[in-house]
Amino acid sequence: MEELMISRLYDMSQTIAAKVFEDCTYPWEVLPKIGAFIVELGATLPEEEYNKVGENVWIAKSAKVAPTAFINGPAIIGKEAEIRHCAFIRGNAIVGEGAVVGNSTELKNVILFNKVQVPHYNYVGDSILGYRAHMGAGSITSNVKSDKTLVEITINGKRMSTNLKKMGAMLGDNVEVGCNSVLNPGTVIGRESNIYPLSMVRGYVGEKSIYKKVGEIVSKN
Repeated sequence: MEELMISRLYDMSQTIAAKVFEDCTYPWEVLPKIGAFIVELGATLPEEEYNKVGENVWIAKSAKVAPTAFINGPAIIGKEAEIRHCAFIRGNAIVGEGAVVGNSTELKNVILFNKVQVPHYNYVGDSILGYRAHMGAGSITSNVKSDKTLVEITINGKRMSTNLKKMGAMLGDNVEVGCNSVLNPGTVIGRESNIYPLSMVRGYVGEKSIYKKVGEIVSKN
């Protein structure tokens, strides 16, 4: 399942969290480790660059955080990041450098690489978003199956178990997700791919693809 590997999806130079990926093959293996890793990493962040606010919350001094935003720890907000009005960060969240977490967006157990944008009414849970990934207004990750069974990933007609009850989406670098799309549990989208607005996505979408609807995925020219 090479297409699903961390090395195929992400540029590790574009996240402060590269170390947590080192002993993993697939990105969802990182999800149970995020909280403890933040506490460990936060303790090493330079005081001249980061403020520790409350319990296990580190915010870069160059970041912009709206007074109406709520940030629960463990969490790290990277340099030049922007946390906008009424953003809700529930914990276990790493927000990369220059990333945008927007109005009424909710994060939980996530890693956002540098320059990620989730700027308008997004829910991102138990997910990893690669460098410059962007989710359009109202698009969300769904992270629990309706029957509460373990999440599986469908790729090339085969199913691969994640051994996780909660997993949202793994978005590769430079993925664009259209407005009001739903990324179902176990979605993996390869680098440089686009998802049409109002899409319902499940399973693996190959890199450099355009997802138009179920059964209609084309390669970029």
